[in-house]
Amino acid sequence: MVGVLLITHGNIGSALLEGAAHVLGVKPPNTRAVAVAATDDPQQVLERARDEAKAIDDGAGVLVMSDIFGATPSNVGTRLLERGRVEGVAGVSLPMLVRALAYRHLPLQQVVVSVMEAGTRGQVNMRGDA
Repeated sequence: MVGVLLITHGNIGSALLEGAAHVLGVKPPNTRAVAVAATDDPQQVLERARDEAKAIDDGAGVLVMSDIFGATPSNVGTRLLERGRVEGVAGVSLPMLVRALAYRHLPLQQVVVSVMEAGTRGQVNMRGDA
């Protein structure tokens, strides 16, 4: 089962995991969140993220998800990437996370494709007139 590691500003990752547990009705296994504070040393965040990724990798790989591309969380996540072993997606949302958790029995690359699709399809004009 693909592990899911959220690296985000503050407690966004933990909040997303709580939201996913609410939607799915169960706390998802092999998931972790690394919170990044403004005062954190990026090298120390990287070490924490490496430890968390290792802890949730059962051999199927890890999907790293961050909130904003180009910011410290995604920069740390980028340093974890290993093609086919650790993949990353920025711009995480609850629909993307739920999709990752629902499809993580599939190969890692298929999970990435599904998550990206969920990110696009998760954006809906609720009035429907635009």
